[in-house]
Amino acid sequence: MALSSRTAPRTPKPTIELEVVSTTRLSPHLVRVRLGGDGFARFQDRVDTDKYAKLKFTTPEGDPVTRTYTIRRVDADAQVLEIDFVVHGDEGLAGPWAASVRPGAALTILGPGGGYAPNPDADWYLFVGDLSAVPAIASALESLATDAVGLAIIEVESADAVLELTAPAGVGVQWIVDPDHEVDRLANAVRAATWRDGHVDVFAHGERESMKALRPALFEERGLERSQVSLSGYWARGRTEDRFQAEKREPVGQFFPEA
Repeated sequence: MALSSRTAPRTPKPTIELEVVSTTRLSPHLVRVRLGGDGFARFQDRVDTDKYAKLKFTTPEGDPVTRTYTIRRVDADAQVLEIDFVVHGDEGLAGPWAASVRPGAALTILGPGGGYAPNPDADWYLFVGDLSAVPAIASALESLATDAVGLAIIEVESADAVLELTAPAGVGVQWIVDPDHEVDRLANAVRAATWRDGHVDVFAHGERESMKALRPALFEERGLERSQVSLSGYWARGRTEDRFQAEKREPVGQFFPEA
């Protein structure tokens, strides 16, 4: 939806200096970094399960860049927050940093922001995504009522990326191993899934073109309303992070183009 000239400007997100407390290798492809320190006192938590922060890094050439990451968990008692990083060897900037960083290292973040939490009035829930969406999906699953029902469908490129997630007994977790990255794989899995009666709340985030392929399955074939669905891309295959972010303002990056 386009913003009107009367829309109030967004409040700038605070800049917070944190330090690495510890790291944990969750799988060959995922590293959890726990961040805390004195700066945590300035962190203003949100109820969103898909809350995120902008992380500041410096390229090998010395240029400042930011990367957007989901905040997996906030532990106010321990004064730490956790961020999970997808790691593919030396590819990228944030992943290699997370794989090699040591306790005491500094990290500057901006945030948090956010926009999704499971609708408590929904009859059932559908979560769809790839490895990049696992932190947000896992957070949402943990926030559900114990009697919640639904399904999470998660695509990964290899079996060693599968994790054990905590979910209510009535919410199934289906992992799809797809090393070929077929763009319609998740959409077809949604089509093949049992569709429950009642009002569904959908969270679908991941690779951009894969998420676009979900649109007809959700809106045309199932007749869902926009208010029922949180749908967007976290990344785009073949694009750098900077190119991907720039394309959000271009037609290729639009999920719901204005008519």
